[in-house]
Amino acid sequence: MRILGIDPGLRITGYGLVLAEGPRVTVIEAGVIRIPPDGSLPHRLHQLHTDLTEVITELRPGLVSVESVFSHPERAATGVRMGHARGVILLSAAQHGVAVVEHPPAQVKKALTGDGSADKARMQSAIVTRCGLTSAPEPPDVADALAIALCAAQRLDTTVIPKPERAAEPPR
Repeated sequence: MRILGIDPGLRITGYGLVLAEGPRVTVIEAGVIRIPPDGSLPHRLHQLHTDLTEVITELRPGLVSVESVFSHPERAATGVRMGHARGVILLSAAQHGVAVVEHPPAQVKKALTGDGSADKARMQSAIVTRCGLTSAPEPPDVADALAIALCAAQRLDTTVIPKPERAAEPPR
């Protein structure tokens, strides 16, 4: 199964496509979508949707994996911005008829390192090891997206994958 992991953001959205064949997982492609921070929120969301639509169309995933919303009390605004980006991601997947699974950040960390509170350095090290890379992907959003995809691949046997629903055509 082709799994597209996405690390949502309004400035940088990381993505990583893996091919899961039983216990074997191969990285197919990974990168980032960069959104200029000086535009209005609606413009930035539209740009994310446009660019993500290109990624999904080109990579043809069978499943999209995204982190669940989380927010630290000291940085509540960050959680709200992430929520906007996640909404665009969920919309883009639905428009392409691709099922979505969500994983809490601690679950992603535990799936890769065995520790749900692993720091960025341990996560990047785990990505290098699991993906057979010579160095950690840059920017870190790429490693995060790959971690999200690998978590979904690891959980394929236990995850109920929802059937994708096609959005109804808007009235004319």
